[in-house]
Amino acid sequence: METNQQYIDRMEKKGIKPTAIRILILRTMMEIPHAVSLADLELALDTVDKSTIFRTLSLFLSNHLIHGIDDGSGSLKYEVCSSECVCSIDDMHTHFYCERCRRTFCFKSIHIPVIDLPEGFRMNSINYVVKGICADCATSGTLP
Repeated sequence: METNQQYIDRMEKKGIKPTAIRILILRTMMEIPHAVSLADLELALDTVDKSTIFRTLSLFLSNHLIHGIDDGSGSLKYEVCSSECVCSIDDMHTHFYCERCRRTFCFKSIHIPVIDLPEGFRMNSINYVVKGICADCATSGTLP
């Protein structure tokens, strides 16, 4: 578990001015063991205004403190970048979307396959999502 000073250090390293709300949002994101949506954060932070959460996520994204994940659910998910991440293609990893509980998991040890694009094409980002049933849902015995 990180301390407030560690959250502050993470933000300052990315050029973000730490405020109490930003620290709260970052801490909450790091405490949840899977990627989170705006709705997840609204539930977890019921005293914080939705627009404040959204603006904070936008700031975190633009400064590469977090990255966004389009898991195909229609709701963008967010994950805190590792401390050494610069959000380059080399930092991207596989995500798993559980079709039952609708959680998105990050598999940081499974890197996205290298793709050779035709000449003249330039990759800015890549999204690699595997869909199925997570381990928790599979062991609950109530598969869809």
